[in-house]
Amino acid sequence: MSVKTKPQQRLRRRRRVRAKVRGTATRPRLSVFRSNRGVSAQLIDDDAGRTLAAVAWTEEALKGLGRMEQATRAGALLAERAKAAGIERAVFDRGGYRYHGRVKALAEGAREGGLAL
Repeated sequence: MSVKTKPQQRLRRRRRVRAKVRGTATRPRLSVFRSNRGVSAQLIDDDAGRTLAAVAWTEEALKGLGRMEQATRAGALLAERAKAAGIERAVFDRGGYRYHGRVKALAEGAREGGLAL
């Protein structure tokens, strides 16, 4: 029996999710990264291998907020940047994290911002 660390377990879940989720130019993949300090997300076109829009917790608009409010605001900000880039729909990639807490708040913030997930 091998013992896997938490990052190894997350990587395994992440790969399982990525096997099913693929982003295109018309419907990019909304990829989420969550750390203890903050949350970041990006819209990725997997066909071209390009990031179309991104948001990170280190930006001035998000830095001083609480965790949940930061995640919700990050989702709304990403949706705003997606609209500016001409993107209205995306597929959600939770990155191996449970759809709960800050990951869920980011997705709901993006939906409220007008991005169809």
